[in-house]
Amino acid sequence: MTHRILFVCLGNICRSPSAEGVLRAKAARAGVDLTIDSAGTGDWHIGKPPYGPMQAAARARGYDLSGLRARQVAVRDFDAFDLILAMDSENLRDLEAMRPPEARARLRLFTDYTDTGADHVPDPYFTRDFDGALTLIEETAEGLLRQL
Repeated sequence: MTHRILFVCLGNICRSPSAEGVLRAKAARAGVDLTIDSAGTGDWHIGKPPYGPMQAAARARGYDLSGLRARQVAVRDFDAFDLILAMDSENLRDLEAMRPPEARARLRLFTDYTDTGADHVPDPYFTRDFDGALTLIEETAEGLLRQL
């Protein structure tokens, strides 16, 4: 059973912190004990909170992302987590390129856990569809919990 999950997107200010907040809330309600974190492949936003419009959309659905801070994926994450979930195929390729050969973490796309037909979580920083991204994240988090 997977107990430690890391969500990864590009800058760690929209998709991955939202997935962290959503799964944390859903797991708590379901009584499932998980260690959950998020990170980005890029270093542009290290130390910054999630993007304001993403926080607002999450807050409207009952998720508080305000305490989260962006960080960059580190090599140690490949041993600290059981499962590292990328928001899109580019993030997955970046993770595969930096993964040490002996690392224990499994790498997958987050959307592997949804039956919506989505093959990635679109980046609302660019699409401006914060609610659409959250809907997909919520549905996929539920699928992930069912498989755990």
